[in-house]
Amino acid sequence: MSSFKVTGGTKLRGEIRPQGAKNEVLQILSAVLLSPEEITVNNIPDIVDVNKLIELLADLGVQVKKHSPSSYTFKADQVNIEYLLSEEFKIKGGALRGSIMIVGPLLARFGKGYIPKPGGDKIGRRRLDTHFIGFQRLGATFVYDRKEHFYKAEAKKLKGAYMLLDEASVTGTANIIMAAVMAEGLTTIYNAACEPYIQQLCKMLNSMGANIKGVGSNLLQIEGVDYLGGCTHTCLPDMIEIGSFIGMAAMTASEITIKDVCYDQLGQIPGIFARLGIQMELRGDDIFIPSQDHYEIDTFIDGSILTISDAPWPGFTPDLLSIVLVTATQARGSVLIHQKMFESRLFFVDKLIDMGAKIILCDPHRATVIGLDKQSQLRGISMTSPDIRAGVSMLIAALSAQGESMIHNATQIDRGYQNIDLRLQAIGAKIERVG
Repeated sequence: MSSFKVTGGTKLRGEIRPQGAKNEVLQILSAVLLSPEEITVNNIPDIVDVNKLIELLADLGVQVKKHSPSSYTFKADQVNIEYLLSEEFKIKGGALRGSIMIVGPLLARFGKGYIPKPGGDKIGRRRLDTHFIGFQRLGATFVYDRKEHFYKAEAKKLKGAYMLLDEASVTGTANIIMAAVMAEGLTTIYNAACEPYIQQLCKMLNSMGANIKGVGSNLLQIEGVDYLGGCTHTCLPDMIEIGSFIGMAAMTASEITIKDVCYDQLGQIPGIFARLGIQMELRGDDIFIPSQDHYEIDTFIDGSILTISDAPWPGFTPDLLSIVLVTATQARGSVLIHQKMFESRLFFVDKLIDMGAKIILCDPHRATVIGLDKQSQLRGISMTSPDIRAGVSMLIAALSAQGESMIHNATQIDRGYQNIDLRLQAIGAKIERVG
């Protein structure tokens, strides 16, 4: 198991380009199962979770051609649906959280979709009810084998229906959309997630011949079609990486340009980091962050402590709260971080406290950060990454810290960030992969 050895305290300088969006790509790759024709996908990140899903598609019988490190063509004209019952599939599918999204397209096209209980980050309860309740609304039967932890959804013919989702689940919405595009009649999904990645999925499906209206809103109307063809799709840059690099620049007082960010798709991300006092300048479609010796957290109008919390889009993404939290440790002022969606995502703060940060963990969902205003530098320690986002937060802290840090279980970071050590080395970071 590899680790990162980081020597902190060095200012970084240069340009860095965000990878393709992990959360979009997992949906887009699942959607290739909806058509027997060739589908070309560009801007695919070379990360563990994505590579596992591509391998899973190949195991299912999808023809995969790699044109470049970030461009692939897929052709799902010889899908082996029986592979879903194999022991190999149970192992591989169970190792990847994103594998749940193959169920919708398989159900739509072949009348059956099976999946073992998916793995992924250990960040608390992440239920799948929304997915399967949606499939049932479309006429599928659902069986969960508690002994084998195996989910089955089957239907001779899906039929359009009205549904009000109990939560605006991104993966749940994506899965239901992919099931509904070939269902008979009209499907209406209310309280649908409307993240840019969902919008991208809908645009791709419409280019394949689907009929989806209301894209970008929380009310989708889908008129089912009999056949979907091929297409070419380019994925957005990863907004979580962009936010991570903004926080990293501030923490290390570095001058960094983040290239080609698709700024109009970032929602509240630039505004939230601006409220931490971080200066940013939009240059074309690049974000330039100047070197700052200090940055000051804003307050509410009445002078009360700023609270930053997550919410469904267009609210602030939960995937960046860990980054905001670590960035605030070196700001001037205080902030309350409220992680509403996952109850275990703040448990890594004990490592930041060991590094010298002033953080009060109020409960599993809330932490108060008292910024050090860079008057006291964090110190390097040895720590272990529990999940993707906490791991990158630890990495950012280590880059700003005095001395050497070891971040074990670096494969967790590799699941979401492409060649992060090499890319940071290119702008001056002292980071080395060991083990």
